[in-house]
Amino acid sequence: MKYFFCVLGMVFVIEGLPYFTFPDKIKTYLLRLTEIPAATLRILGAVAVTLGLLLVYLGTK
Repeated sequence: MKYFFCVLGMVFVIEGLPYFTFPDKIKTYLLRLTEIPAATLRILGAVAVTLGLLLVYLGTK
């Protein structure tokens, strides 16, 4: 469980870094993100989840 919280903390650090360092660029990017079709975002999300699960699997093997 301790390792899980460490990994989760690192995820928050990595996810929060762009918002901390480039807040104006993030706003512009998020506005452009609304123009992308939902189906494309869904595919990108599925690919990200699949790659993440693959990395977790390989990391625990």
